[in-house]
Amino acid sequence: MPEDDSDFPDSDYAPPGPIPSPEAYDAWFRAKIEKALADPRPGIPHAVVMAQVQAILDRHKKPQD
Repeated sequence: MPEDDSDFPDSDYAPPGPIPSPEAYDAWFRAKIEKALADPRPGIPHAVVMAQVQAILDRHKKPQD
């Protein structure tokens, strides 16, 4: 997990792994959405998130010649 994302557990980045059917994927995806919607933490304003993402991108940007 990147150090920039220390507030998020590794499981938030885990892909579903092999899913045998579209129905199984749908169930996995819906469970992830339900978990996110039930999260009691306060929301983060869009502008704050975008500023954080831009800072991460800027730190990792390769210098142009």
